[in-house]
Amino acid sequence: MKQAPALTAFGAGKVILLGEHAVVYGEPALAAPLSRGIFATVKRGAASVVPMPAGLSVAQRGQLKRAFARAAVLCGQPKVVVALRSTLPLSVGLGSSAAVSVACARALLWGAGKNASVKNVERLALEMEKEFHLTPSGVDHTTSAREEMLLFRKGKATGVAVSKPISLAVVLTGKRPPTRETVAALRARQAKWPKRYQRVMRLIGEVTLEGAAAARAGDHQALGDAMNVNHGLLAALGVSAPGIDHVVHRLRALGALGAKLTGAGGEGGAVIGLFLEPERAIMRLRQEGFDCFASQVAGPRAL
Repeated sequence: MKQAPALTAFGAGKVILLGEHAVVYGEPALAAPLSRGIFATVKRGAASVVPMPAGLSVAQRGQLKRAFARAAVLCGQPKVVVALRSTLPLSVGLGSSAAVSVACARALLWGAGKNASVKNVERLALEMEKEFHLTPSGVDHTTSAREEMLLFRKGKATGVAVSKPISLAVVLTGKRPPTRETVAALRARQAKWPKRYQRVMRLIGEVTLEGAAAARAGDHQALGDAMNVNHGLLAALGVSAPGIDHVVHRLRALGALGAKLTGAGGEGGAVIGLFLEPERAIMRLRQEGFDCFASQVAGPRAL
């Protein structure tokens, strides 16, 4: 008897174009999927197993084991081996844990013979994300599962239809502290000066809505300006750093319509720059020693 062919599931990485941090305080965020992500190949086996990919820390291995076991139990512990392969940089604010969660959710649902609908994938991926982030906002795994630009607010996601391609340069700026550390420090400042920080959060929300409207209208210049303003507000919240700011200004000098940190921030992570055509900037940045790549995150793609 021939063995059934292996199936490969995909979980997309993500970027936050506008609104990170404010989203956990009830404000909107504009998120979009990357072309890079996590591939999960599922084969029949003796039990629900996920071999540990190379390069993970002890803590990361423990998180992945617990998250996978949690999802496997919810799927009835299908007898499958789920092998992971990444084209996405890990732990830099590009939604790697959500991409893993979505890819594993799809693989486990397939292995269990269950309906791998977007809703079911989102529900299972959220359970895995709770092992990685305790109380995730939901924006990462929802964007990964739906693979479209979303306006996300208070757990509700609405697709943002755009008529023109939106392309980014994504630049890695080095190691960063865990998201929960950055979030906890911001939460402590917000608790100490609540009115001040609430005003900034509300302003981030307003800028996010303006940026989403610009994306729908194909007004890249307005979207880029919203990204620039958002980065300034994130710096005011204390979640940027000199290394991040340096890359932001370098991207703008290379012609980016807008540039900002994406994700939690801290001492490192990732910076995004909005370009009509990012390839020339990517070439220049690589010559300067930056680790970077281009990704179209929304809009029609050339055939």
